[in-house]
Amino acid sequence: MTIPQNPAPIDAPSHATTVLAVSYLRVSTKEQAERGGRDEGFSIPAQREANLRKARELDAIIVDEFVDAGESARKADRPELMRMIEFVKANEITYCIVHKIDRLARNRADDVTIHLALKQAGVTLVSVTENIDETPSGMLVHGIMSSIAEFYSRNLATEVSKGMTQKAVTGGTSGKAPIGYLNVRRRDELGRDVRVVELDPERAPLVKWAFEAYATGRYSTITLREELIDRGLTTVPTPKRPTKAPALSSVHRILSNPYYKGQVTFRGAAYQGLHEPLVSKEIWYRVQATLSDHRLSGEKTQAHDHYLKGSVYCGECGSRLIPSNARSRQGIVYPYFLCSGRHSKRTTCERPAMYVPDIEAAVEDYYRTIEIPGHAIAALREFVVAEFDQLHDIARREWHAYQAERTDLLDERSKLLQAHYAGAIPIDLLKTEQERISRRLAFLDVQIEAGSLDYEQAKAHLDDCLKLADNCYKLYMSSDDSLRRTANQAFFGKLYIHPEIQEFAR
Repeated sequence: MTIPQNPAPIDAPSHATTVLAVSYLRVSTKEQAERGGRDEGFSIPAQREANLRKARELDAIIVDEFVDAGESARKADRPELMRMIEFVKANEITYCIVHKIDRLARNRADDVTIHLALKQAGVTLVSVTENIDETPSGMLVHGIMSSIAEFYSRNLATEVSKGMTQKAVTGGTSGKAPIGYLNVRRRDELGRDVRVVELDPERAPLVKWAFEAYATGRYSTITLREELIDRGLTTVPTPKRPTKAPALSSVHRILSNPYYKGQVTFRGAAYQGLHEPLVSKEIWYRVQATLSDHRLSGEKTQAHDHYLKGSVYCGECGSRLIPSNARSRQGIVYPYFLCSGRHSKRTTCERPAMYVPDIEAAVEDYYRTIEIPGHAIAALREFVVAEFDQLHDIARREWHAYQAERTDLLDERSKLLQAHYAGAIPIDLLKTEQERISRRLAFLDVQIEAGSLDYEQAKAHLDDCLKLADNCYKLYMSSDDSLRRTANQAFFGKLYIHPEIQEFAR
């Protein structure tokens, strides 16, 4: 987290002895911030009133209020939080009042960083609902509540992931349906809220035509996009984004998305969806073959990607470097990085194209200069091992629960068959119940298999990974492209590539 510097001070209070305070309010989602048709929903006013009461108890005056509406506490670069830190560093503020610790942060790392920034500014953090102060017992409570907030956030993410996995296993659509479909909410005969996916009567015919036309091989993605725009295909408007013509990359995503043949994918696994397929499997596979043929022949159907993309910048004009390919007369492809400022003519930069392997080698060499302090590695090891043990304990309990539920379901299925043979259950009800049990068993089998990893082997692998932390170069060289991208984003804000010499700025 970067703490801004040199904020503008406010006017000094008329009484130097007046105790000043700031109030920080936050809700996690835009829905909370707008609930009940109110500009601030219900939570923000409730937090404000509680903070004001606390300020009166402290004989303090709240001179400014900072509200992050719809901002998650899992990230520390919230705009109003950053503005508050600027404010307290520039003014004589005594207290920062929050309703609960988890309003500031939901992980220990950010909590420590934010608390340290406030403490350096001479500000005491005050919670309305928790007894925290600078005494040993108060700091202990602070640490415990911060840890609880982090556990709640992580556990909530795990539960959401479980729900999304089960939804995918049963054929449901997680998130927004792709263009050509609409997410629809309705109520069933029992008054329950049901979310389904239906064909978009305006866009579905155009998307179906796009598959059929591209399968003929007579269109490239560029000409197909132009034809779709002429036929009137546009994106679905939202309250913040008006409708617009689809981008070239969007056309490629449409053509390669298995959702249109009736399949939903989640975390690399494919399941038969409950939605209506827009195209037949035959057409979809013919389109994939055509896409493959066009890629081999050199048609540009999607943007180039590289693990350094987004991390490297031009050392002359500061513009982002973008990957591109050049093909020789002999058909050999050479990868280059181009200065986006020069490419789009936004700057006067004259930096020529840079050969990608040269940039890769320079970044690899720079990792030789990076060292993580020993005490940081020890703290990391202690934290990761503790988290690993806790997650393993939770996974072990869940695994036993899944096994027990699986046994109960198998017993239930057997009893249903016996009841049907005895004439107590009609065939249509038996079929419905058996399908329900089969879907749940499929979900449980996935969870049981995922939880069957050998703990000691996994922990040994974890130890091997931690041993690499004291040698960043070795760690980087042993990583795949995905992990290299993660390492670059963790260690650097930007990597500036200068002419002739490979010089970087963190």
